[in-house]
Amino acid sequence: MDRFTDKTALVTGSSRGIGRATALRLAGEGALVAVHYTENAEAAEDTVARIEKDGGRAFAVQAELGAAGGAHALFLGLEEGLKERTGTTDLHILVNNAGIMGGVAPEDLTAEAFDRIMAVNAKAPYFLIQRAVRNMPDGGRVINISSGLTRFANPQEIAYAMSKGAVEQLALHFAKHLAPRGITVNSVAPGITRNGNPLFDIPEAVEQMAAMSAFQRVGEPEDVADVVAFLASDDARWITGAFTDASGGTLLG
Repeated sequence: MDRFTDKTALVTGSSRGIGRATALRLAGEGALVAVHYTENAEAAEDTVARIEKDGGRAFAVQAELGAAGGAHALFLGLEEGLKERTGTTDLHILVNNAGIMGGVAPEDLTAEAFDRIMAVNAKAPYFLIQRAVRNMPDGGRVINISSGLTRFANPQEIAYAMSKGAVEQLALHFAKHLAPRGITVNSVAPGITRNGNPLFDIPEAVEQMAAMSAFQRVGEPEDVADVVAFLASDDARWITGAFTDASGGTLLG
């Protein structure tokens, strides 16, 4: 399929994991994809090379999200890359995927770490959407990656779950605001998804994590990327402000 021919997409945090799989999927269906990264230029360029090897189009763009001026810096690089390759700065699809976790006991979380999580996971997507709609033609798509932790508890990730709850509200209210332009805004919530963490190399740990899913396996990045691609397509034109559980039936009972 070539559902995204003549479309452009920005996927934040797409040098690895769900972001990388999403960039590959969108590019595989014809989109020109901006592969955003914060620090790992080599991984981002590897994603671009993989896309190009498969016949797709992509370019890397660097910015530190959550930092002052991060959204502005990202769009400077994005617009330059789009203009060079398409002659315009139109952005049709924005996937807010970049995020950081906490991984500490509630009593050990510092104010600085809390602020950082909120800045990257909640504040950055807000201002990226605010900035993106200036470049987005009517009928565009915004997909925010949330988390299954907004529905089930992990005390070591309270701040992370709070930030992702904010992302879901972001989608709901921006969906109402942007509906007159035909722009849809939706949230996708993955569960335990293979992300390169060394924990996934431990069979016993993987077995325990898999037991939480109704399908008795851990998620693969492609499982989530497929859902994102659907929401980015014209097939999802009648869906906006929605929360989509892509956790593989985690803790259904």
